[in-house]
Amino acid sequence: MILHIDMDAFYAAIEQRDNPDVAGKCVIVGGLSGRGVVSAASYEARAFGIHSAMPIFKARQMCPHGIFVRPRMDRYKAVSKKIMSLLEEFSPQIEPVSIDEAYMDISGCERLHGKLRQLAVNIKETIKKTVNLTCSMGIGPNKFIAKIASDMNKPDGLTIIMPDQTARFLENLPIHKVPGVGETKRRQLENMGITTLGNVKTYPENVIVKKFGKFGLRLLKLSAGIDETPVVSQSRHKSVSAEETLQKDTDNKKVLNNYILKHAETVARQLRKMEVRAKTVTLKIKHSDFRIVTRRVTLPNPIQSSKSIYNAAAKLLTDYNIRLKIRLIGVGASHLVSDTVPVQMDMFEYLKNKHRNWEDVDKVVDSIGKKFGKDVIKRGTLGDPGQSND
Repeated sequence: MILHIDMDAFYAAIEQRDNPDVAGKCVIVGGLSGRGVVSAASYEARAFGIHSAMPIFKARQMCPHGIFVRPRMDRYKAVSKKIMSLLEEFSPQIEPVSIDEAYMDISGCERLHGKLRQLAVNIKETIKKTVNLTCSMGIGPNKFIAKIASDMNKPDGLTIIMPDQTARFLENLPIHKVPGVGETKRRQLENMGITTLGNVKTYPENVIVKKFGKFGLRLLKLSAGIDETPVVSQSRHKSVSAEETLQKDTDNKKVLNNYILKHAETVARQLRKMEVRAKTVTLKIKHSDFRIVTRRVTLPNPIQSSKSIYNAAAKLLTDYNIRLKIRLIGVGASHLVSDTVPVQMDMFEYLKNKHRNWEDVDKVVDSIGKKFGKDVIKRGTLGDPGQSND
């Protein structure tokens, strides 16, 4: 049996806990400028329709009396670390999937901690007593069912789906509740008469696969209650990214390149901290109409230097035809490999790009930053990313 734990309105709940004056009030965590977005909202704010990723200006319109606060990521990470440590007291198999949620393989743990419901209650009470926060839990025979179950009775909920209850549970599960079914896929499925996961089984496999490819195969498996994804302890990050909403919408590629350089340095610093290199670089763009576009390139050899990441992302921007001004730009790195893995390089390409030399420069900058602060030394072009530099 798998348990999925999801902390309730994590960022907002910490703000309410740390500041009793805002407890029980509409707390909205996010960028405070009119161009920022909501990172988290308390349940009191959600009652007004506020949700994560909503533009701050819209949240202010919908909830003018809301209390808007800037994110304190260091604080949230510290609390998350403590919660994950608590979970280790109940099972050795724990897979954190984000700062506020994790999977636990609790098969056999009943012998030590009691039956499933008692085990879950003990975990909830331990978290409440230690960090004074609530969480919602779902328990099921696999990760998919546990994840869906944890979302059923928020906040402070607990839902258990036993193996003999799985078929009925999935038969009536609204199709939009399935991870990966966004607005577009939902419309496509509903146009086929598929409104619940159980409806998927009414179509032959070849029809579903022809329409949805690999995702169609996964839908068929999930409709049968099959999810063989294991709980992987201490799973490595699959990607690293940095993004920012611009001070004002722009199509000026010099300005955009300054932001790309800033994000490339952030991403590279994280890669070095994790002791990994990336084979794929992604450019993320959000236009003024909120349409999101991504472009990516997979490189012949994994990279770690800010210069190499910047070059790859800047090339993606150069090749992109900007038809509408941009309000957000981000850089990501994925397909990560350990930096201890030997990298075979062409000698002349090495001499041409000298990206290893840039890695040495980055590491020197890292060491200076650790001693005197990460902003003590930076590129001159990054004085203000919003300004173009000729």
